[in-house]
Amino acid sequence: MTPRVDPAEVEWTAIRAQGAGGQNVNKVSSAIHLRFDVHASSLPPDIKQRLLALRDQRITDEGVVVIKAQTSRSQDANRADALSRLQQIVDSVALPPRVRRPTKPTYGSKQRRLEGKSIRSQVKAGRRRIGE
Repeated sequence: MTPRVDPAEVEWTAIRAQGAGGQNVNKVSSAIHLRFDVHASSLPPDIKQRLLALRDQRITDEGVVVIKAQTSRSQDANRADALSRLQQIVDSVALPPRVRRPTKPTYGSKQRRLEGKSIRSQVKAGRRRIGE
């Protein structure tokens, strides 16, 4: 079960959206800037650790997730979009990565590798001068 992000722990800022949209873009602050402090959140410690270890440009060095949502003309829709994107990030690290157990190559894979090497060797030998 993945933990849910508490909306009370999220800081919302309404800003003006970028791009085309006529006078609406210049007058209405419909875009949303979401800021979520991972350190101060109520997420379990292991999920916090994996979240901070992510190589994601939306996570600052201070451990704050910053998401900008401006796809819709409605502020409520942008707020819901930003919260769902934050939840997707948390869900992506909810399950711990599977531990890789090293195995030995099978007999057949060794044979196929050696066969490929010998074929390649014959191809290269055919390129040599005859006198060698």
